[in-house]
Amino acid sequence: MSLKDWLSEEKLKQHTTSPKEIESLFKVIDRDIADAQVQGVSADRRFATAYNAALQLATVALLISGYRVVAGKGHHYVTISSLQFTIGASAMPRVHYLNLCRQTRNKTDYDRAGVTEENEVEQLLDECIQFRQEILTWLKQHHPHLQP
Repeated sequence: MSLKDWLSEEKLKQHTTSPKEIESLFKVIDRDIADAQVQGVSADRRFATAYNAALQLATVALLISGYRVVAGKGHHYVTISSLQFTIGASAMPRVHYLNLCRQTRNKTDYDRAGVTEENEVEQLLDECIQFRQEILTWLKQHHPHLQP
């Protein structure tokens, strides 16, 4: 698959983003990273919240690359998998990891409680914090006009 393939399959549509849109998404990302760190909330819910932060970071890369995912079946998969094209092949380990997280998040949201362990939440949070910094660096280097 490629971005053009997903575009022709109507899983993506072309999109022109703005600094305001990117700034708004970073507010969501920062909120979700903070909320996922709140103790006393279930590991499942914290994991799902951290997952959303990662998904929004992938969305930022997709928007900046000129595309928006079309809501529907598989839209999280497309958003995450698009990182290999928006950021580059070096993103493949992250794509694999986040797709595993997507499957875990689906279980916690739709199937059963008690799926996630605390160490999985911490690992995903660490990944989100690192991913956030990498996206900011990528923005600064390649799209400075869209920095939040």
